[in-house]
Amino acid sequence: MDSLLNLAGTFDRIARSVGKAAGWIILPLIFTIVFDVVTRKVDFIRLHFSDISINYGYSVSTILQDLEWHLHGALLLLTFGFGYLMNAHVRVDIFRENLSRRGQAWSEFWALTIMAIPFLVMMLIYSWRFVALSYSQGEGSESLTGIPWRYLIKGFMVIGFIVVLMAALATLARVSAYLFGTPDQKEAAHQSLSIFAHEDPASKALEEARAQTERAAHEALHGTEEDTAADRSGRGGEV
Repeated sequence: MDSLLNLAGTFDRIARSVGKAAGWIILPLIFTIVFDVVTRKVDFIRLHFSDISINYGYSVSTILQDLEWHLHGALLLLTFGFGYLMNAHVRVDIFRENLSRRGQAWSEFWALTIMAIPFLVMMLIYSWRFVALSYSQGEGSESLTGIPWRYLIKGFMVIGFIVVLMAALATLARVSAYLFGTPDQKEAAHQSLSIFAHEDPASKALEEARAQTERAAHEALHGTEEDTAADRSGRGGEV
């Protein structure tokens, strides 16, 4: 079980590293979107891009639009694993959140074993075939003036599903240690898991931020009421 936890730690580090690195894709994505929108409204730039399309056969606007969804797709695919490890994905917790901690662990165990991991393996196989077919056909953009080499962006599906599969296997190993391991292994697994309702860092951070906001609003309102009362008493004294 200790070796399983060590393997889980390795998969966890890889998935987190890929997710954190991929998060920087948001910057070129924002720049590309803003540049595309602004340049469409500036006449001399738009005319210059039209000349490029006529002379070289490439549409800058189409390339920018292709690049936007390419970057968006890569960003999502590479960060899904990190999101799952942080329990930042959407959970429809109608019954699960009311279970005991052990009940939640069993729920995660069976969900990963029966549904998530078989699904990810299947998607990994089909995405590889999808990319191979795209490469063999020399697939490019649907627009003749767009970005060619469509198989490159589709290749991120393979990488993304590998990363998510690593995250799922890491979680399954830790849940198994929590359910079947020794007390020390159970504690180590518990410290590494973010699956338990009301215990994950995201929920705690959100709850703390909400409490801070409520306190600040209460203090501001209370301070305003005191200032108003003092102002009224001051006016009463003058009269």
